[in-house]
Amino acid sequence: MAASLAQFAGRFGFRTDQGRIDAKTWRQGSAFLCVLLAVLTLVWFLLAPFAHRDLASTPFLAWGTVAAFVYLMFYAFAILLIAICHYNLSAKRWRDRGWRGPGALAGLLPLCALLSGAVHWLQPRVADVLPYWYVAGVDAALLAIIVWNVLELGFFEASEV
Repeated sequence: MAASLAQFAGRFGFRTDQGRIDAKTWRQGSAFLCVLLAVLTLVWFLLAPFAHRDLASTPFLAWGTVAAFVYLMFYAFAILLIAICHYNLSAKRWRDRGWRGPGALAGLLPLCALLSGAVHWLQPRVADVLPYWYVAGVDAALLAIIVWNVLELGFFEASEV
């Protein structure tokens, strides 16, 4: 898997949405992106407590806080790149499956995932305006799209078109 994934990435597999890929390549690429996202998110969970501070009790320039926010900028950039890579990977697979509008279908999962992250960030800050059932609804939609994508792109064969 590592050799074929490195070969796929070396051929700009994640950098363009042109072409077609098989289900195994889509599963491998998606797993690679998922593991990368999980590792980066775990690091953020470890650094997140340093981002919450009170100026009355901590100095203005606390190095832990600076490191947390520098990592947060890196993390945000990495999330956007992972979303773009997954879009490109999925567009190739949707095209291989023969569905019309592979770009729109490929963008559905990254869009819903980014929307879910935004709603999770926003809801605690404006809880009086945005009830939690909005968050649950977006998460349910994201889960349904993930299941649909995994089944459709990860296990079904290419179309005859």
